[in-house]
Amino acid sequence: MEIVYEDNHLIAVNKNCHEIVQGDKTGDTPLSDTLKLWLKEKYQKPGNVFVGVTHRLDRPVTGIVLFAKTSKALARMNEMFRNGDIQKTYLAIVKSRPPHEEGTLTHWLTRNERQNKSNAHPNEVAGSQKSVLHYTLKSQSERYFLLEIRLETGRHHQIRSQLAYIKCPIKGDLKYGAERSNPDGGISLHALSAAFTHPVSKLPIHIIAQPPLDRLWQELIKEAGILTRE
Repeated sequence: MEIVYEDNHLIAVNKNCHEIVQGDKTGDTPLSDTLKLWLKEKYQKPGNVFVGVTHRLDRPVTGIVLFAKTSKALARMNEMFRNGDIQKTYLAIVKSRPPHEEGTLTHWLTRNERQNKSNAHPNEVAGSQKSVLHYTLKSQSERYFLLEIRLETGRHHQIRSQLAYIKCPIKGDLKYGAERSNPDGGISLHALSAAFTHPVSKLPIHIIAQPPLDRLWQELIKEAGILTRE
């Protein structure tokens, strides 16, 4: 488990593509429980350890997940996420070049609970939610393109469904139109950074979780000049 930030109120993990944030029907151990054990051992806490889930990241996605270590921080972080006060930046590797080097995508998303999938529509339909993201083409390899994405709204599978709608499915994302899966079973979508005002200290916080170490990720982020592993 890679801890990328910790203080008295918050802790952030660079999630891998096999981990789940919160317990689900699979019965697999979620990150929230793993963190509780880790904190209990690290600080030799005799009683129960508090770890609050402030937001979620799809299982096949990698990158930053923020947890609260106090109930005060949890309540305030939840409110900040609801109000859009936390700026998250994602990176996505796609097979097709987007229509423009940078742009804004606006769709109306409907959710199919049975398929655990969201569908993007060009216009408002019954039961849909307006969904907006901004993307920039950062680099490319012989066969793939790296996009930087900033969300204006936070919907279920928003990035995955909106990119699929413009014929740019994320590499490895079979559910949304990718041709083949990734060897590790994940998809090439990474939550790179989170910027916000600390819920207790009120200081500015900027956390970065480095992308996976595989060759394609490293090639694309190096060309983009974003960051590389030490």
